[in-house]
Amino acid sequence: MKLKYTAAWVGVTSAAMFVVSACGAESVKQAADAVDKTDTVMAALARATDRTEQVGSAEVKMTTDLGTGAPVTMEGTYSWGDGYAFDVEMDTAAAQMQQLQDAPTMRMLFVDGAYYYDVDPQADGPLAGKEWMRIDGSAVFGKQGAQALSGSNGSPSASMKGLKYAKDVEDLGEETVNGQSTTHYRAVIGQDQMGKLKDAYGDQNSLFGSVTGGASSITMEVWVGAKDLPVRLVQQVGAMKVTMDFEKFGKTADVQAPPAAQTGDLTKVLEEAGKQ
Repeated sequence: MKLKYTAAWVGVTSAAMFVVSACGAESVKQAADAVDKTDTVMAALARATDRTEQVGSAEVKMTTDLGTGAPVTMEGTYSWGDGYAFDVEMDTAAAQMQQLQDAPTMRMLFVDGAYYYDVDPQADGPLAGKEWMRIDGSAVFGKQGAQALSGSNGSPSASMKGLKYAKDVEDLGEETVNGQSTTHYRAVIGQDQMGKLKDAYGDQNSLFGSVTGGASSITMEVWVGAKDLPVRLVQQVGAMKVTMDFEKFGKTADVQAPPAAQTGDLTKVLEEAGKQ
């Protein structure tokens, strides 16, 4: 079959992954020596990083705005206790996925480095009689980018580390977000602080890079609540802005990949479409 992909679809797919992955372990190690760990702001972000890592999962609501149409909203479970995974529902029309799903919402999973989409079985091609479409993360971020976003680098705690070790972090004061009292922090993370993750964000030849234009920096904002946990996380990468609201931490269901017999793999199809 011929797979049609759009900026909205690529944007929401990649955003679901990158919003929680701003700084890799390599960059954290390099930047640690430059930070005064007794600083009040850094101490607060260190506590928030540790708490986020400990809880391991959350119910979230995320909105992706590409600046070219209606923002796409998705809701569901994000898990990072044992590798990064998520299980969300998104608006089919806003993501421009009507080609593969007639229902108003579409379920999307991310497990073991691959995306899975709950689709309508197709008459022919790789999705003939299949209920799920699989696409490897390398088709969206490129092979090096997908490797950079693997493992613990794909988690909210990894993103918090990006703020924790950023050189220029601002405390913007107290704000009420979703009915909770929070402290608002902002930082800009340059390529020299991204470590290996610049392979994902700066590659203009990947599908993700084609949407953002290739990113030279990431602007991050986080609102930390009374329990030292993030209430809201916002990232701006090129033309893309992603907002994630955390609604409940811990005790969420495990995310499992669909049965292989019900899944059709379109990784190669998408890679070929991207080349064209």
